[in-house]
Amino acid sequence: MMSLRFHFYFLVLYACIFIPTQCLGKICLQKEHAALFVFGDSLVDVGINNYINTLTDVQANFPPYGETFFKYPTGRASNGRLIPDFLAEYANLELIPPYLHPGYHRYVDGANFASGGAGTLDETRQGLVVALNTQLKYFKNVDTLFKQRLGEKEAKKLLSKAVYLTSVGSNDYLFRFTSNSSVYSPKEYVNLVIGNFTNVIKEIYKKGGRKHVFLNLPPLGCLPLVKATTPEKANPCVEEVTSITKLHNKALPKALKKLKSELRGLKYSIADFYTFLSERIDNPSKYGFKEGKISCCGTGPYNGIYSCGGKRAVGPKYELCRNISDYVFFDAPHPTEKAYQQFAELIWSGSPNVIRPHSLKEFFDH
Repeated sequence: MMSLRFHFYFLVLYACIFIPTQCLGKICLQKEHAALFVFGDSLVDVGINNYINTLTDVQANFPPYGETFFKYPTGRASNGRLIPDFLAEYANLELIPPYLHPGYHRYVDGANFASGGAGTLDETRQGLVVALNTQLKYFKNVDTLFKQRLGEKEAKKLLSKAVYLTSVGSNDYLFRFTSNSSVYSPKEYVNLVIGNFTNVIKEIYKKGGRKHVFLNLPPLGCLPLVKATTPEKANPCVEEVTSITKLHNKALPKALKKLKSELRGLKYSIADFYTFLSERIDNPSKYGFKEGKISCCGTGPYNGIYSCGGKRAVGPKYELCRNISDYVFFDAPHPTEKAYQQFAELIWSGSPNVIRPHSLKEFFDH
């Protein structure tokens, strides 16, 4: 009896480790599905900065973060779930934790390498975040693991079927704005950011990655974080910052079109986060919000001082709104779970004013 039980659990363990599966408790069933791999910054970071030696300025692992959905802080820079959490749910995947989480090894569902504060450039918050190039290195580690366990052919098949979600670039421009030390013109700097970004996409392509979704940049000059630095201006947004955002968002589709012509079989969609967020900032009531310009958690003008939770360098003082779901922004730079859910639903179902030419559902189904 003991021998039979041992062989049963050995077969279950073998199935879980060596072939793509869907696990229900201790029982793992083989299942065809597309994995989700996530790269980028705090818009999609589910807590990787919890596991690196860094400062609380790039962390969200303290209250009131996470209180709406998880009831405790997870490292997500919001009151609840983020875009990849909703997308995993819609794709019938389990919630994908950060890559560095010590207990996570179900890479057949995907992995999340994103790091709050990261940009495309290694110099952006260097030493405090998991830079995009390091995220790429982690992805290559997963590729190596797949080859060891599945063989090269099956590993490539799994990675070519997978969907890749990337949100990156905002921190490069915010870092440039706050440090004011760039030797590049705005156009040169955008080319540098886009160039580093496309190099990473080429490396993912080499490993089999074919289906990509890229978030364009939000209207950075309209974030409470940025507006708090120039509250005396009549213009509700800081045009200097928004203008470089527009340059980036104009250059991105051109760069991707060129990349597609070079990389056979590459498919991509651009999710228009700029328009999505701008509409909710300007007309919050149209989308079920009451406040689009002031963040729920923080202090100072627009609650734009990044003090939510009282653990960061700016000091312990902060205010928290009563009804988070009334707000587009949870803290100075980050939206609420409600806003993220609306965006995730639109890019999943393929609303043409938000994502094109492919919906996320289309990528996962084919």
